[in-house]
Amino acid sequence: MFALAALVALAAGPADPVKVGPLSAPAPAGWTSEKPSNRLRSYQFKLPATDPAGVAAEVAVYPESSPKVDDKFAEWKGTIIPPEGKTIDAAAKVTKQDLPGGAVANRLDATGTWKYRERPKDPKSKEELKAGYRVVWLVVTHGEEATHVRFSGPSEVVAEHVKGFDAWVKALK
Repeated sequence: MFALAALVALAAGPADPVKVGPLSAPAPAGWTSEKPSNRLRSYQFKLPATDPAGVAAEVAVYPESSPKVDDKFAEWKGTIIPPEGKTIDAAAKVTKQDLPGGAVANRLDATGTWKYRERPKDPKSKEELKAGYRVVWLVVTHGEEATHVRFSGPSEVVAEHVKGFDAWVKALK
């Protein structure tokens, strides 16, 4: 019985803080820790679905990533088809947030149809069109090092959880 309780506690979220470069903060309550789906991810979380289709949002952390913010943002904007009548620049917002120790959270927040690939650099990886999605990408830079964070899901689900995500980013110390 104790082992089952320990497994349930692990599924509720990590006991240890989530590391983002030299910074860390505990995952918010309600984020369900999962085994990373590939070796490029150090952490992966599901956030409960709030939409009628029951599709959850996801937060994934990618350590040792590219610190070239402008290049990454251009690449990621290319994976979003903006809503009809909008340009990608109108459907995406770029901001910066200073973090402790000289780190900076560079943020791209985009809404539209996401051209998702499980392995984006693999041409054999099948592209899925995910309509009505919102993807928030962070490039957290510290010197020449960077960690990428991706928060993605149906727009309504991301909107429901974005305050918790923002509070988590702000809590990074």
